[in-house]
Amino acid sequence: MTRTSNREDRWGPCVDARGRAGNRIHADLKVSVHGDGSYAAGARGFHVIAPADRSPWTSDIHRPSLRLAGAVRTGLLSSGFPVANYIAGGDGLDVRSDLGTLNLSDIPTVMVELGNMRNAGEAAVMTSARGRGRYADGLATGIRRFLR
Repeated sequence: MTRTSNREDRWGPCVDARGRAGNRIHADLKVSVHGDGSYAAGARGFHVIAPADRSPWTSDIHRPSLRLAGAVRTGLLSSGFPVANYIAGGDGLDVRSDLGTLNLSDIPTVMVELGNMRNAGEAAVMTSARGRGRYADGLATGIRRFLR
């Protein structure tokens, strides 16, 4: 966990620290967990973001990160969560080249937006113990699938 508070004056750490998290300890992978804040009408659902093939930064982790993204998507789907209806082409997978969390990683990495915090129903799930448990189960299922 890199964020310990929801107060604006305590957000962080900076994107560089998040991007490099896991590199020093030679972790097998990194999953950066977020809640989206889209204002799109009716926006709901999760999406998983993998790094683009961006030499020299991510060319070595691009393919395994895509595999990790697919595994995490499968895990979240198995826990009953719908893919996003407002981003990522409707399949829940997105590839981006502009995010430091992805570009600074030396291990397979993804960012996952678990849902839209501006959607009251999804916000209720994200803030309930039962909902967080479902998210944790889905993420763990996806991670185990990747590590096989």
